Formats: sequence, structure tokens, C-alpha cells
Amino acid sequence: MSGHSKWHTIRRSKGVADQRRGQLFTKLARDITIAAREGGSGDPDMNFRLRLAVDKARGNNMPSDSIQRAIERGLGKGNEAALEEIFYEGYAPGGIALMVEAATDNRNRTSSDVRTVFNKNGGNPGEPGSVGWMFELKGLITADLAGRKIDLDEAQLLAIDAGAEDVEIEGNEMQIYCEWTQLNVVRQALLDAGLPITDAEKTMRPKTLVTPEEKDALAAMRLIERLEDLDDVQKVYSNLDITDEVAAKFE
Repeated sequence: MSGHSKWHTIRRSKGVADQRRGQLFTKLARDITIAAREGGSGDPDMNFRLRLAVDKARGNNMPSDSIQRAIERGLGKGNEAALEEIFYEGYAPGGIALMVEAATDNRNRTSSDVRTVFNKNGGNPGEPGSVGWMFELKGLITADLAGRKIDLDEAQLLAIDAGAEDVEIEGNEMQIYCEWTQLNVVRQALLDAGLPITDAEKTMRPKTLVTPEEKDALAAMRLIERLEDLDDVQKVYSNLDITDEVAAKFE
């Protein structure tokens, strides 16, 4: 099973979102702002990336007025500085490739913060393009099958029929990958088929996974955690694959 699902399971079990709810709302607001700007529309019905961002914000109980302010910022209203989306690249211990997605109103500050975290946690910041070729932009849909009377094989067939390229299962969670441009179509088809969708988002999926030694795996996860804790960092993608035993030790 890919490190992606294990990493997010670990983060949830550690209660990171609840502990840093203010930071979570900041990241959600930035997602909304970038989506409104990139899509050129503040109407979620006309801007699918914005709809994804707004749905996620509502799912995390973000206040409606905060959502609206984030949309207006993306449309250039108000006096706040414009946000830009930037990707940073580098390596974690064990040769693990990292793609760091940031949303910032101060590129110099964010670049300095990201580089400092890499250097202080055994990583190596890289030049643009140094690891980007190892990842593909994909759509990722998550379904929670816990307590549902849905056969796993049947659920996988539903996903494939809806246009999924690949399906991974970790416990009761199903992760469905598709082309980014087809995310809305696949998501809607799965909803129509009755699959319990909990999330839909873009992701940078690694073409191949790396399973380092335990020491390096734990160090890589610590680096990823430190990067994700930066205010300007939205997400960190990696090609890290970890065993259940290593995941348990990090928790």
C-alpha cells in the first residue's frame, strides 16, 4: 500500500487537524483563494476546483463568511496581497523525493522557510524540475466503506466503470485515482452509484515508490511533518512507501 494513505492515517490519528484548527482554516482559505483566481470565477457551480475547495472547507466546519472572504480575495477584492501557488522540490533522508505545494503572498519568506526546514531535518532542497519528473498530476477520490454493505470487489468495479485508472484499499478506505481533468466526472459517477465519497482533490502521484531503511523512513516522515506545519505549505507529496511497523513507530 502506498505511503500516501498511511501518512494521512498517521496525521489523522495524531489529531493534527484538531490541534491546529486555525492553521487548517488558513490552508483551506488559501485553497479557495487560489481556486477562485485560477478558475476566474467565484461560483462553485462554474469552477470545479473551487467547488472541491469549498466542499472541503464546509466539511471541516469552516464559517461561511470566511469562505466568502477567501473567494473575494481570489477575485482581487479587498486589500490583501495576492496569493501565488509555488512548488518546491527536494529530497528527504533515504533519497525520498518531495514535492512541496505552497500558497504564499511572500515568495522570499516561503522559500527561506522551506529551505530551512529541509536543511535542519536532514533533507536537501533541489532545483525546479529535480524531482518533478517523478510525479504525475492526478485526481484523487477517497471513499470510506466503514459500516457500509458494499463488497470491496464490487466497489472497485464501480470505480473502474466510472473512469478510475487505479484503486488502492487501506483498511476501510478506498483511494481512487483518475486523470485530473476527469475528476468531476468520475466523482459524480461514483456518487450516483452510491459510493460514500469523503474527499476529492488533486494530487501529485509518484510514478514509483521507495521503501527506505527504518531510520531514514522515520526521518523522512519527520521532515514531511515539519514542512506541512509551515503556514505557507498546503501539501507535501512524496514517493515514500512505509510498512505498517514503521508507521506504528512514528505514531
